[in-house]
Parts: sequence; structure tokens; C-alpha cells
Amino acid sequence: MKAVWIWIAICSHAVAASAQDLKPGLWEISSKMTSASGEAEKAAAEMRAQLADLPPEQRAMMEDMMAKQGVKLGGGAAPGAMTVKTCLTPEMVARNEIPAQQGKCKTTSQPRTGNVVKMAFTCTDPPSSGEGVYTVVSPEAFTSQTVVRTSAGGTAETMNLDAKGKWLGADCGTVKPMQAPAEKK
Repeated sequence: MKAVWIWIAICSHAVAASAQDLKPGLWEISSKMTSASGEAEKAAAEMRAQLADLPPEQRAMMEDMMAKQGVKLGGGAAPGAMTVKTCLTPEMVARNEIPAQQGKCKTTSQPRTGNVVKMAFTCTDPPSSGEGVYTVVSPEAFTSQTVVRTSAGGTAETMNLDAKGKWLGADCGTVKPMQAPAEKK
């Protein structure tokens, strides 16, 4: 469940952040995930507690590993809340690229209507599906609402992910752009 939560959060935000007309550079994406069972919120709290409990060397290794994937986790004290920093290159924005797609997934987007992009995804690893609506508020901001259906321990789960993205600046600093996984031959 924890791995699914992290993957969904990152992938969903990357879709929103890659919509046309957004500025390339460093973005901060704040999200809140809720679920009918409350499991998503519990998993997020557990993940934060486990990260906080790691010895400094292990925590630094974990943060470094995520940074190499283009993700820097931030706060999010509320249950189910998370803040992620990610870097979008000018090329990623121009291509409307979904840089964070992980696992075995297929994502489809409908043509943009005004400032709204709709998408849907289906994944086999982790097994999940969903759809989202992303609204470009300005070149420096977006909002998104995503519904995700997955299974945790054999129990069906539906989660709602609401997010806001804001552009922090043209310089990504130490946050590297996410790389799409290489295709297997």
C-alpha cells in the first residue's frame, strides 16, 4: 500500500506538471490523499514516521536515491498529505511528457480543452487504474483531482488525490529531472 501511495502521488503530479504552458524549472506539488477506509492516510503517516526514524546515514541515502529520480519529499503534516519537489526541463514541458510514469502503466490524455487536461491510466504493476482532471491556473500554478482504484491486501480501495502545484523558479538546484523508465526489449 505504501509503495502504491508513493507511486500514485508522484505519477499523478507529474502528469499535471507536464501540461502545456507551464514554466520549466523547479515545481513544488502539495497533495492530500483520502480514502474511504482511511488506509491511504495511515500509510502516509507510517511512511513519514519510518523516514523520520531512520538513522541519519540511511535517511540521507533514501533522500539521495529519491533525488536521483528527480523527487525531493517535503512536509505534509496532515494525514495523507505530502509535498514533492520535481524538476521539469523545457523539453519535457514542450513534449507534454509524463516523466514519472513507473511500473507497467498505460496513460492516455484527452486533447486539452482551454486550461483543462483530462487523463486516465491503467497499471499492472502496481495494479491500479484511475482518471484525473488537471487545471492550469497560470504558467506558475495548477490544480488536479485524481481518483485511483487499487487493491491493498486483496481488498479493493478507491483513493482521491487533490493537489496544487506551484512553480518555484527556473533553477532546479540539486533536484534532477525525472527520467522515464527505459523500455524493455
